[in-house]
Amino acid sequence: MILDATARRRWLGVLFLAGAIAMLVGGETVFKDRLGPGAFLAYWSGCFVLTILAIIVALMDFRALQRRIRHEQRDLLDSTLKEIESDARTKPRKPGRNREN
Repeated sequence: MILDATARRRWLGVLFLAGAIAMLVGGETVFKDRLGPGAFLAYWSGCFVLTILAIIVALMDFRALQRRIRHEQRDLLDSTLKEIESDARTKPRKPGRNREN
């Protein structure tokens, strides 16, 4: 199964976020009193890194979505203007209208 860029970004974000949540739950329940000072720092640093990565992926997805929406709006505006122009060229003009006296 081949995923497009949007699906890959979203799955990556979900994985980072799920990892951070799992580490949070594990750190507050299972490992709460079992980690030494060095391991405690490394564990929570890893959780922090996963959270930051999830945020970065979310921002990248947001920017890509903005870019796609902007492109689609431009395409819609262009096609609408072309349609209006072609309709104006093909419609017969009524006599006496839009004449300068």
